Amino acid sequence: MPTQTSLTFPLDLEPFRRLPQVLVIGRRARLADAGLAEALGLSHPHLVALLSEAESGDEGATVETRSGERRVILGVLPEPCSRHNSPSRAWAIPAMVEKLGARTDAGVLLVVEQDEQALASALAAARSLPLYDRKTGPARGRTVSLTALGPAGPVQDTRLPVAVEALRQASRLVDMPTRELHTQAFVDEALALGASIGASVRVIQGELLQAEGLGGLQAVGGAAVHGPALVLLEHAPAGATKTIALVGKGIVYDTGGLSLKGKDSMPGMKGDMGGAAAVLHAFGALVRAGYGERLQAVLCLAENAVGPEAYRPDDIITCASGKTVEVNNTDAEGRIVLADGVAWICRQGLPDVLIDMATLTGAALVATGKVHAGIYSNDEALELAAIAAGKRVGEPVHPFLYAPELHRKEFKSKVADMKNSVKDRNNAQSSCAAQFIANHLPDPAPRWLHIDIAGPALGERGTGYGVGLLVELVPRL
Repeated sequence: MPTQTSLTFPLDLEPFRRLPQVLVIGRRARLADAGLAEALGLSHPHLVALLSEAESGDEGATVETRSGERRVILGVLPEPCSRHNSPSRAWAIPAMVEKLGARTDAGVLLVVEQDEQALASALAAARSLPLYDRKTGPARGRTVSLTALGPAGPVQDTRLPVAVEALRQASRLVDMPTRELHTQAFVDEALALGASIGASVRVIQGELLQAEGLGGLQAVGGAAVHGPALVLLEHAPAGATKTIALVGKGIVYDTGGLSLKGKDSMPGMKGDMGGAAAVLHAFGALVRAGYGERLQAVLCLAENAVGPEAYRPDDIITCASGKTVEVNNTDAEGRIVLADGVAWICRQGLPDVLIDMATLTGAALVATGKVHAGIYSNDEALELAAIAAGKRVGEPVHPFLYAPELHRKEFKSKVADMKNSVKDRNNAQSSCAAQFIANHLPDPAPRWLHIDIAGPALGERGTGYGVGLLVELVPRL
């Protein structure tokens, strides 16, 4: 039965007294506050007794009771939090929100240690409030009230509603099967978003790809029914003094091409456009939140399909950088379309900061796990800014090894400027993949950050990972 969940963001606790079910999430000491017990209609001794039942461990724990006709769930966040993790404990929140089920109106009260943790906690909660649903049966609507309660009362963060909605929209795109979200449908999504926020949109597809020198994008998407496209969205407010460019990998489906994936590794590849989804909707959230600098979003859209026009191992591609690539693995396609994207946007005028985001390598999960994205940057200050932003917003990142002089050799070719896949998969594979993209940057290059979100962005459902990171990071650059 499809459920459409609408969100509201009340700035008082009164709705939580009336809703049929309420989930309250926080660390144990904050949840034990007598004022919170009163707000929930519970006696303080009852609240303390409930909390004593919860062994929060590393993942958190939930306990529940009833207050009259209302169901009250307490989500006790874990105490442990290492220096590489987010103090918001965002990793534990989505599983707690799932306890609410999907049918009844509900409230989610996020009791945060500091006001700056409100956005991280709200984004984490939204990951379990998806928009996409194709179950059969009569449609059912419900409303979830989402409030962050800081030490001085409900937190008023104007970014919160727009960022939460952007995350849910990015997750919706990741959840959509490619029959619904092929490249042309993705182009239409970008056009609609651009129109809604007053951003300019330029679409390059068909014969225009060749005219723009986008040989990588053209090769990767050449076998699909819906052809490849590069989309540029631009926000250029008066008085802007710098330009930030965001580039997203938008492989709407990855079969692996002629280097075909197997039956166990191909399912889920509808989500290989998670980088483009996050870039698109982070761009929208930043504009809606009043970002005052020039902002560009580049979507590199293609389906890596199998067919008579599929690109082959041994083909040589000329990318937008003018450099040639000998294909030795058609399943290493994301770096090829990103190489085109970063080189093309730099040709339009060198940005002050260039950020690309992609579900690029399975090796990223080995390097940084399922909660942290991996980052690779030619600028240490930018790297440190990304780490700090990730911790604040609950989308943590951790650096890959940055040593281009140790990675460039993996792409040596006898007949072209480089190959597209590494010779030695045991030599910092995710760093090498990122360095392939860097090989296509101009000299001198802009400050550049690559974000590999293959771990945190993909699961049974899209997570919208990356939206929060960009919304938090970009305004501070």
